[in-house]
Amino acid sequence: MAKSSADDAELRRACAAAVAASGARGEEVSFSIRVAKGRGIFEKLGRLAKPRILALTVKQSTKGEAAKAFLRVLKYSSGAVLEPAKLYKLKHLTKVDVISNDPSGCTFVLGFDNLRTQSVAPPQWTMRNIDDRNRLLFCILNMCKEILSYLPKIVGIDLVELALWAKENIPTPDNQLSTQDGQEKSVTTQTERKVTVTVENDLVSQAKDDEEDMEALLDTYVMGIGEADAFSERLKQELVALEAANVHQLLESEPLIEEVLQGLDAASATVDDMDEWLQIFNLKLRHMREDIASIESRNNGLEMQSVNNKGLVEELEKLLECLRIPPEFVASLMGGSFEESRMLKNVEACEWLTRAICSLEVPNIDACYVNMRAVREKRAELEKLKTTFVKRASEFLRNYFSSLVDFMISDKSYFSQRGQLKRPDHADLRYKCRTYARLLQHLKSLDNGCLGPLRKAYCHSLNLLLRREAREFANELRASTKAPKNSAVWLEGSNNASQNGSSADTSTVSDAYSKMLTIFIPLLVDESSFFAHFMCFEVPALDPVGAPSVNKSRSGGNDDLSLMDPDGNDIKPDNTSAELGTLNDALQELLDGIQEDFYAVVDWAYKIDPLRCISMHGITERYLSGQKADAARFVRKLLHDLESRISVQFSRFIDEACHQIERNERNVRQTGILAYIPRFAVLASRMEQYIQGQSRDLIDKAYTKLVSTMFVTLDKIAHSDPKTADIVLIENYAAFQNSLYDLANVVPTLAKFYHEASESYEQACTRHISSLIYLQFERLFQFSRKVDELTYTIAAEEIPFQLGLSKTDLRRVLKSSLSGIDKPIGAMYRRLQKTLASYELFPSLWDKCKKEFLDKYEGFVQMVTRIYGNEPIMSVADMRDILAGF
Repeated sequence: MAKSSADDAELRRACAAAVAASGARGEEVSFSIRVAKGRGIFEKLGRLAKPRILALTVKQSTKGEAAKAFLRVLKYSSGAVLEPAKLYKLKHLTKVDVISNDPSGCTFVLGFDNLRTQSVAPPQWTMRNIDDRNRLLFCILNMCKEILSYLPKIVGIDLVELALWAKENIPTPDNQLSTQDGQEKSVTTQTERKVTVTVENDLVSQAKDDEEDMEALLDTYVMGIGEADAFSERLKQELVALEAANVHQLLESEPLIEEVLQGLDAASATVDDMDEWLQIFNLKLRHMREDIASIESRNNGLEMQSVNNKGLVEELEKLLECLRIPPEFVASLMGGSFEESRMLKNVEACEWLTRAICSLEVPNIDACYVNMRAVREKRAELEKLKTTFVKRASEFLRNYFSSLVDFMISDKSYFSQRGQLKRPDHADLRYKCRTYARLLQHLKSLDNGCLGPLRKAYCHSLNLLLRREAREFANELRASTKAPKNSAVWLEGSNNASQNGSSADTSTVSDAYSKMLTIFIPLLVDESSFFAHFMCFEVPALDPVGAPSVNKSRSGGNDDLSLMDPDGNDIKPDNTSAELGTLNDALQELLDGIQEDFYAVVDWAYKIDPLRCISMHGITERYLSGQKADAARFVRKLLHDLESRISVQFSRFIDEACHQIERNERNVRQTGILAYIPRFAVLASRMEQYIQGQSRDLIDKAYTKLVSTMFVTLDKIAHSDPKTADIVLIENYAAFQNSLYDLANVVPTLAKFYHEASESYEQACTRHISSLIYLQFERLFQFSRKVDELTYTIAAEEIPFQLGLSKTDLRRVLKSSLSGIDKPIGAMYRRLQKTLASYELFPSLWDKCKKEFLDKYEGFVQMVTRIYGNEPIMSVADMRDILAGF
């Protein structure tokens, strides 16, 4: 037998490596062989079979469970490396079917019970020869018997031949081994041999059962297995004798057959007589059925007529009920009183009228009744009742609203008076209006157009009341607030006046403005909400989410004014209602004019203390962020207008402050620290105290405008006299930094200007110090500058031979500048001290001056050493020691 790939150790090791690489742990490869994979129909279409490797693996359990057997299909990757392609469990193997179409017998199919539902045909495996096929099948059967204790069904192959092949070709391992572990391997070989023999016995036992059955049949005829021809002849003789006996039996039974035929003829005659009688009876029954059907048809017609008449009577009774008008409702609709005690009857009459009108419309009445004269006359009568009632109710409500508000306006106890602030209370007004809320809802359902004049009348009346309440409240609020009469002028005048004005407490001004908003903003929102529901606008609820807490018990927040249909069911408002625009127009008319009293309070507070605009701006922002309802648009517009007016007033204050700063430019020859520098620090501190909410942007814009004006004005004042320009800049920028140091640490905008002032201060210091140095040592550093300029054009060794730059000229310059060095340094010290008005700045400036002079002198010494060699000159250390004495 040729060598099979099943004996290839390299192939088995490659399979083991591929199985381990796939993540399977504890699996041992027991058998591997090369095969070709195909699917039958695809091979007929010209497709080639694919090379594959079939490997049988066993996984031993570590927890005492039974071992598991797998059939793995491996394929070659693009790099000629084996990789797993498919995994089958041998416990699902039920059939091994050898393909009969393959004359070589090397192609077979493995049937698994868990793959029966697949629509694709199972793959066909083709071996190289019969020996490879038998070896693979024998190994599969061996593992099934050993591990799973069962054998799959074998189709297309003789089991006896397979068992005989196994005896001849499966080698029996030698039990005697001379290795160190020989005893252990001998036991394993005996176990394998025992399993192999068991499988062979199982294969042969199926063939032995058939042979035993044949031997039992032959024993009946006293014959052996070798007498097959005699056995066949014996069977043919018995078959002929059996057929002859059947013919003889038929010939003996002829008289009996004749008797049976005579009986059948008699029975046929009797059946014919019965058929004639049945036809006669059937004719009679057909006539009876026709008579019965005629009677039933007449009865059905009569019954249908009776039902129709009954239904018509009921329908006419319903129609008459719809057309009947109760006299008590007619009396209420045509001439009833609208007093509070009669409102229940009026509402019942409205509900009946609405239902009656709806009942005569097509959805609620059959279309055939619409054009009946009685229905048309009754509809006209109901329309007349509706028109009369709507006209009477509208006129009553207009007069009622006007009289109710006139009564409240005429009573001074409803308004603020001298020495007493009165919170507006509309609880009684709303209670009286709520009495007619249901009436308004029914008026809307009867005639939606009648609400327009009613809404205008209500808005006009209530607008007079709200404006009177706001005016009286604002006047008394201003009169009762104690505040300083003279406002402070922040950035001009004497320091004492500024400090006195800024120290006055004006918190009562912003408190008064806050009280005005606290009282009236919730009132206006509540009035807007009450108006929207009372006048039957289908809009969302007006809840001012996030607004400051107020006493809701006074605002009537629990009014039962929800919209209802004629049947008494609540109507859910639509958030996208088309009435929202109409409602906003009505609210504009309701609340228009009240903003003037808020403006008056803002202007009054500005005149007392313009800085209070900051706190008022924050208060307004807080209320504005709390108004979220769309239908309270007027209230949001009012708050926006107040915010804009406060911003304009504050901008006006900032502009005036900038003008005060610019006036300093007109003064001639100003020295020292300008007055507005320290006053701005006081102003900024006060502004930071007033910040509330989102007023940061307002303050930052004010800082930007003020400081920019201050710096521009300072620059103009400084450059009006070039001799003292740097001194003025140094002193004022230093004062600006000192006064705003603490605020700059917490305010980003001021920190930006603080750094800008610091840079300008350093630049002014550098310019002033340089001018002092060049004033005393002009010849020394002018000589150095000339040498530096020549170094760009000629070589360094040629400079000492240039005109005016020889060593003799250098000695003259050193003698005139450095002999008696204490004198020019002292002059520079006294000049710097004399020019500064702020003595606290002198030490730092003198230190900068000495450092600058030493840096320049060190550069001069290096130039002399580089150009003139070892020319004697005072060292930098000696010069530092001389400067240390000053």
